[in-house]
Amino acid sequence: MLSLAFWTFLGLSSALLFPVAVLIWALTAPFDRRLVVLHRFTCFWASLYTWLNPAWPVTIQGREHIRPGVAYVMTSNHQSFVDILVLFRLFRHFKWVSKVENFRVPFIGWNMSLNRYIPLVRGKRESVLRMMQMCEATLSAGSSVMIFPEGTRSVDGRMRPFKSGAFELALRTRAPILPIALDGTARALPKRGYLLQGHHPIRVRILPEIDPASYAGETIDSLTARVRELIARELPNESLPAAATA
Repeated sequence: MLSLAFWTFLGLSSALLFPVAVLIWALTAPFDRRLVVLHRFTCFWASLYTWLNPAWPVTIQGREHIRPGVAYVMTSNHQSFVDILVLFRLFRHFKWVSKVENFRVPFIGWNMSLNRYIPLVRGKRESVLRMMQMCEATLSAGSSVMIFPEGTRSVDGRMRPFKSGAFELALRTRAPILPIALDGTARALPKRGYLLQGHHPIRVRILPEIDPASYAGETIDSLTARVRELIARELPNESLPAAATA
């Protein structure tokens, strides 16, 4: 019953809130070029689904590590669909990098397009190059980008190998990297299934930023492994480290 109530509320609320997002976009886009106001509303929209769900108490640690006005390459492990809802609760400005299929989801995907989040067609080199160009332009304009380096959700909650794209981006743009560790979302809602799995506390830990000066001259593979290890240390029963993939 809780699962049915959750998905019904998500669908109905999305249908009601998308027109509000369109109105906010229409009123603010002419002077809010980075769409900060629309993203902040999207943070509120997404946060409703954990705020109103007593089975998913969320604890966020390390907010002080996010410096206002800094454009980060934000990287997080990826356990569940719930990760997306939880990361919106940071209420910080960023642009998601997300598979193109998500942009086709009614209301939610349309809102992603309004926000000018960054689509990616997985497995297509041309799309990867276009995504990298869009990320560079986003960082140059002063907005952070949020990337799941694993590329997809973990099946069993353990981290997959990290792909190197986020770290190539950081090296090319000399943007600071902000690692984020998520724990508990895989138990709350596993990858394969739509049934909520009872009461599971969720923890978000924002780690200290990695300054570009500290990784100057580092290879993409070593930087990828370094960030993966930092995140793995914050997760229970997580192995260290795994090889990077392109």
